[in-house]
Amino acid sequence: MLASRCHDYGPPSVVVVEEVPDPVPGPGEVVVDVGVAAVNYPDALLVANRYQVSVPVPFTPGSEFAGIVRSLGDGVTGLHVGQRVRGVVFVGAFAERICVPEAVLTPLPDGLDLATAAASGVTYQTAYHSLVDVARLQPGEWVAVLGGAGGVGSAAVQLAHALGARVVAAASSAEKLQVCRSMGADATIDYTTEDLKTRLKAITDGGADVVIDPVGGPHSEAALRAMRWGGRFVTVGFASGEIPRLPLNLVLLKGVSISAYEARGYIEHEPELAAAGSAALMAMVSDGRVRPHIGAVHPLADVVAALEDVLGRRAVGKVLVRVGEAT
Repeated sequence: MLASRCHDYGPPSVVVVEEVPDPVPGPGEVVVDVGVAAVNYPDALLVANRYQVSVPVPFTPGSEFAGIVRSLGDGVTGLHVGQRVRGVVFVGAFAERICVPEAVLTPLPDGLDLATAAASGVTYQTAYHSLVDVARLQPGEWVAVLGGAGGVGSAAVQLAHALGARVVAAASSAEKLQVCRSMGADATIDYTTEDLKTRLKAITDGGADVVIDPVGGPHSEAALRAMRWGGRFVTVGFASGEIPRLPLNLVLLKGVSISAYEARGYIEHEPELAAAGSAALMAMVSDGRVRPHIGAVHPLADVVAALEDVLGRRAVGKVLVRVGEAT
């Protein structure tokens, strides 16, 4: 079978597509024919060995996928061959087939296509848990989303709107801001031409109740300064490549709480909340209340371009890798 492989750490260009042996399921494992895989920012960081956790080379990048069950190992009872499923892994998704434990797979409801299923996984779970479980978002509150047209950002804009909040999305171009408005943003800010703090305070009549920040960099402090008393600031990543150093006197003076969401830790330490959130999110996607914006679909042969789009923050919405023909 074909799989993308990282033999040496570096930029996305180090990834190659080559033949590797077909996987064979062991006890409790399932082999899935991958139809579509989604590209996330940590995938490129792992290739560069810049993520919080290092993966020994060689490895196959890719952390989420949707496809068709091909074969079952001993002891697998909850799935059957031919079933449509979605899965989240640490690495391994950018390949024609993947072998995973049964527990990481979720059956897909009828009518939910593989592309939508793959695109509404990691980023939407990050946005959902950040808004609902970490920020404790209430209807009518003002939510500011940085990087509003990216994977996590566009998911947060859409979900916050669906949950009854008022949304201000910040992004870096007119094209990206238009996507934010199409996803439900009530107002937008171009932080390459507008002062984020001033505009955010003016739009929200005094400050945002919640900030969702997947970007980091200098915009984090500007957004923090534009929060109202008792606000909740949630950091979920650093797509800018810069980890901000926030002045804690602002937190003291504003009574703001700063918290975070990180998927692996959340699943490990809050498994019941993680499972409940995933089920609630699946229901919202299945009934059409939220639909991911798919900005680009690349074939497996062009996985380098897909990774470069995400790493270079050129992506608008989700970037997918089409691996198989199944839908």
